[in-house]
Order: sequence, then C-alpha cells, then structure tokens
Amino acid sequence: MPLALRFAARSDVGMVRAKNDDSAYVGRYLAVVADGMGGHAGGNVASASTVLDLIHLDHGTHHGKAGTHLADEIQTANSLLSELVATNPQLAGMGTTVTAILLEDTKLQLAHIGDSRAYRLKDGVFAQITTDHTFVQRLIDEGRLRPEEAEVHPHKNVLMRVLGDVDASPELDLEEFDAEPGERWLLCSDGLNAVLNDRIVEQVMRETKDIRACVDTLVELTLAGGSPDNITIAVVEVIEADDDDAVPPASIPPARQAAGERDKPDEAAAAHGIDRNGDLPGAAIRADIIRQDLLTRPHVLVGSAALATETGQIPIVTQRSTERRAAMMLTHKADPENGDAGEDTGHETGKRRRRWIVPAFLSLMTLILVAVLGLGYTWTQTRYYVAEAENRVAIFTGVPQRVGPISLSELYEMTDIPVSNLPEYQRSQVAKTLPAAGLEEAERIVNDLRSELRAVTCDPATPATPSAAPSATAEASAGTAPAATPSAAPSATASPTPSPTAGTSGTPDPSATPTPSAAPSPRPGPSSPAIDCGGAANE
Repeated sequence: MPLALRFAARSDVGMVRAKNDDSAYVGRYLAVVADGMGGHAGGNVASASTVLDLIHLDHGTHHGKAGTHLADEIQTANSLLSELVATNPQLAGMGTTVTAILLEDTKLQLAHIGDSRAYRLKDGVFAQITTDHTFVQRLIDEGRLRPEEAEVHPHKNVLMRVLGDVDASPELDLEEFDAEPGERWLLCSDGLNAVLNDRIVEQVMRETKDIRACVDTLVELTLAGGSPDNITIAVVEVIEADDDDAVPPASIPPARQAAGERDKPDEAAAAHGIDRNGDLPGAAIRADIIRQDLLTRPHVLVGSAALATETGQIPIVTQRSTERRAAMMLTHKADPENGDAGEDTGHETGKRRRRWIVPAFLSLMTLILVAVLGLGYTWTQTRYYVAEAENRVAIFTGVPQRVGPISLSELYEMTDIPVSNLPEYQRSQVAKTLPAAGLEEAERIVNDLRSELRAVTCDPATPATPSAAPSATAEASAGTAPAATPSAAPSATASPTPSPTAGTSGTPDPSATPTPSAAPSPRPGPSSPAIDCGGAANE
C-alpha cells in the first residue's frame, strides 16, 4: 500500500543569534531542513531560496525517479544561488546545508550535504543516518581525532561541503531506504546538536508518542540549554497513505524573530534588491503565487522561508529562474511525462549536459597534466651534471631536484677523483653541482677537474709536494765532515752514510762524496688517483 508522512516542524532563532538563517518544509511526501551560512550577508536568503525551490517535489507521482528528481532539483537550487550571488555581489560567500527525504510508494530517498542531520527510529533502533561534512568529522574518520574531542575542537564548525557560492557541482550523499509504517525520521540543523547529545534526543524520540509534542520538547530543551545557534527540527512518521486524519492541515506558522527584525521588512528587502511585492526589477512573479501553491496541500513551513512567504520577500534571481519557479509551482501536480514535456525534456537535457561537462573537463585536464609531467621527466633525463658522490667526483644523468619522494636524477659514472683533494674553489663548485648540456660536456668537466688535481699534485713548488734530502756536498764545502743524515722524505729509504778519508787539511776525498737520497714519488693509495706528472711512470 502507498505510504505518506505525518509531520511536524518548528524553528527558533535561539538565544544568541540576531536572525534566523534556518528554513524547513514538511509535507505528505517531502521533508527538508536547510541551515544557511554567510551571517548577515545572506544565510537566510540561501536557506529560504533552496527550500522554496524544492517544495514542488511534495507529491507521490515521480514514476520511480524520486531519487533522481530530488538530486537534480538540489543541484538546480545550487545553480540559482550562484545566479543570485552574480546579480547581488553583496551576497558573495553565502551558502546552506540541505538534508531532505522524499517518499514515493514504499521507497524513501535521502539527499544530504553539510552538517544538518537525519536520524531514524525504526524497529526499536535509533541511529544517525547522515554523516557530517565537517573538518572534524574527516579527522574522526581518519582516526586522527576522537569523537569526544570534536566537541571542543576550534574548527568544529568548518564545513567541507555546502550548497551556494562555493562549488558549481556540489557532491551530495544520496541513499534509498525501504519505508515501513511506524518508522520515524528526525531532520535537524546543528543548533540541536550544539546543546543536546544523541542520548537525550533518542530518549525524547522514543518516549514522546505525539510528533508535535516531540518537536516542541526538543526545541524547549535546546532553548533551556542556552541555544547559541538557530534551532530547526522536523519530525515525520511514515503512515499508510489513506490515513488522511493523521495528516495536519496546511499551515505557515509565524517564525519567532529577534527583537526588531520583523518590524523592518522594507530594509531587509532593500538589502537584497527585492520590493515589497516580492519582485526584483524586471521579474514577473509575486509571493502570492507561492502562497497559493502552498495552500493547496497540507504542509508546515518554518524559519526564514516562512518569513519570506509572509512578508513577500521571496528571494528572486533572474527572469529565467523566476519563470521556471512559477512554472514548477503551478504545474507540480501535472504528470512529469506529459504536459510541458517539451520544456521539461529540454531542461533535463540541459542538466544532463551540465553533469557531463564537469567530469569531461576534469578528465581532459588530468590527461594534459599527465602528458606535461611525462614530457618534463623525459627532458630531465637528457641532462647531465657533475657532483659529489661518496667523496668522489661523479657524473649524474637528470637534474638535481626531487618531486616529493621521487628523485629526478641517478648516478651515471663514478670517477676516481677524490673531492677532498681538489682545490677549494673546485670543491665548492662540485658541492653546488656543475650542470652539463650533455654527456660530452660532463666528461669535459671531469677532465678539467682531473687536470686541476694533476697540477696541484705535480707542482714542486706546492707545499704538499715532498722536499728533496739536503745535499751532502754542500755540507762538505762548509768544511765540516758530513755526518750520516737520514732523508727528509717521510717514505724515502735512509741515505747511505758517507765515509770520507780525513786528511790533515781536513778536506774530504771527493770520491767519497755521498749521493743524497731523492724524494720518492707518492704512491697512489685507496683515496688518491694515479696522477701522471709527465715524468717516470708512477710506482
């Protein structure tokens, strides 16, 4: 048997806020709660516009496409908010959360974005169905934050997803549920959760049989707790469709406003470019069209959306959107497959086209990015540079940079030139890396460094070069008998002791002149290359 909803809703400005940015609508088949953001700039406009754009869905003949219709109309409402910002730049940055359920036959469709919530009480189980699209909830999901820590986190109110002047194609959470008579759903803005925890909410939902009393109890408890934010609650109960006596009549209850807010409707309307009749300059729709539509069916409308219909300050966007809104209001009972089929088909085609444009554009940009990165990496592999590796001069292919954990270079050839033996200037150049346009240039740089090292090693005037042993002949010419003198070279073989025959005159025998020991050539060790100085071969 087809099902319907018994419903109740209430919205309150709270104890702190100056105005009510929340809106809600409940009817026989639709329930929606929206919490506007943007403060004075237009949070109330965002929530009221969105709710009023969805109320035409409150009927039970969607031909099995209730979920698609709900998602598409929320996306369209988002587009209208963008148009509203384009025509009223002072509203830039406004947005709204949306949590909505739409019933058709025995299926219940849920659409959700933001931090308003949906709870369900079914078969004795009370559970939160939606997930908050907030920064702290993401931290909880990633295991970086405990749920109890989220309540005191400084960024607990930062939203990651909303409708409005933020994203042209917002991502909605969409789910379908089997509905049964007797189950209850609670939709609420975050003003409820700011004061009451889920345990108290569950207790009220279980113990209060009348849903109107349930709504009132939750609102009063929130106000008693200080209510730092607007509070909006909608409770619906699934019933059999022919139980007409259980459905309340149409009503638009007055919204509780902050002192002085309702006394200045003209100023509020002027702030959004709307006259007292609910029209923008050039628009051809009046608020009474929406009021007349609402009176044709049972419902409850609360919050800023109710105030807009009461005062005539309906958020209007452009000629195109106002005509569309009027058409949807006046024809919401018509068969979607007939009547204005041509217009609807064009509208659906346009929406499908818009849904494909964004993914196609993102795919194209991804392909371009991958191609650019691939070509860039290929180019880097044609480059060379000379740098230090394990205290040796080495040739690398690529460029000396990293992209995250990925190195853009690799070792091509390790030479036998120790960096520590190079002159100071060359050492600093190697430490900074020496770029080369190709392998030949890199090899030329290595050869230049090798030449610098050879010049330092083979220059006899260089202090690092071992000095020759002192001349024994020079000592003899001084009139002193040479004594046995070891070579000054640290690794040279000890000089032979001269054996001059001392005469009476003290002049040494020339034949006995000792041959001084020459300084030995340095031998290449494990950290020194064999350097060819142009003379005898290295030993």
